[in-house]
Amino acid sequence: MLRLLAGGFANREIAEALHLAPGTVKNHVSSILLKLGVRDRTRAVLRALDLGLLSSARPTGGRPTAG
Repeated sequence: MLRLLAGGFANREIAEALHLAPGTVKNHVSSILLKLGVRDRTRAVLRALDLGLLSSARPTGGRPTAG
């Protein structure tokens, strides 16, 4: 889910890629923000990069994939 957030995908797009309800994605995003101690998606991605949870390689864009 962090990779999709880093790719700039909306909750609806993430939901479609992961076969989840948009509300479920919203709950997961809220949980990620809380666990990383940040207040928005951008800061979550930056924090995840700092913690080594994401690589700094740029996402390729396009339609999100679950893999």
